[in-house]
Order: sequence, then C-alpha cells, then structure tokens
Amino acid sequence: MTSRVNHFKTVPALVKAMSELSTAVGNTSLEASLKHLVDLRASQLNQCAFCVDMHVKEAKLHGERELRLHHVAIWRESPLFTAKEKAALALTEALTRPGDHGIEDALYSEVREHFSEVETSELTFCIATINTWNRLMVLSRMTPGAFDSAYGLDRADLR
Repeated sequence: MTSRVNHFKTVPALVKAMSELSTAVGNTSLEASLKHLVDLRASQLNQCAFCVDMHVKEAKLHGERELRLHHVAIWRESPLFTAKEKAALALTEALTRPGDHGIEDALYSEVREHFSEVETSELTFCIATINTWNRLMVLSRMTPGAFDSAYGLDRADLR
C-alpha cells in the first residue's frame, strides 16, 4: 500500500487540533474498552486499514480479549458484548453510515437506556472523531503499523 498525502506533515496545526480532540474524547466518562470497540467498528466500516490495525493493538494493550476483537464485525450475533456495548456499536454504525432518515427513534431510545444525556454526547463525539481520523487515513493510505513504535503499539506483539 503506497502512502499518499501525509497530513501530519502538510497540515500539522490541524492534526494537532484533531489530536487534542482525540485526547479530550479519551478523557470523557466513557469506559476505555467501549471506546476501543467503537473505534474498531467505525474503522472496519470505513475500511481504514491503518486505523483497524492501530485500534486492535491499542485494545489488546489495554486488556481487551482477542476473541471479542474478532467478534466486533459480528457483534449483533455475538454473545460476548453487553447490551450497553451493543447499543454503542449500533449507534456507531448508524452515525458512520447514516441512512436516509437519520437516527431512528428506536435506536436513540436504546442508546438512552444505557447512556445518560452527557454520555450520549460523549459517545457521539467519540464516533465523530474516529470517523474523521478514518477519512484522513483512508485518503492518505497510511501504511498499517507505520507509527507502532512511536505510539508504543509494538508492545502488543501482533505482527
């Protein structure tokens, strides 16, 4: 896979702003494990090889079970996710690939069963942020694993 534009070099101020947003999302009340699942699912849907690679490694480093990582693609059928995690994954899919009618009331109600109003906003920002990163990396065709040593992801020991 050949790299195209390197946003980190061409627009460092904008990448810094995105990184600050990512840090802010990381500091919300949402569980880190939930954010990893959301990041991975959005990255799968957006076919972002760089981000799928990164988020699998991050999740593993933070203690996520490998089988759950494999099951993210089949989360609806998998017994490995809680109702709360499934609601977050459903919202991730709906916001990543919105249909003609936006977010249906039934999905919003399901999300609100598990998340407060603040948490719903935090989750929405989490989903929006990973979707933006996915789009940046899909255009750039950044090589999966390119920043592993810089981000400490080589410690995941996944090759």
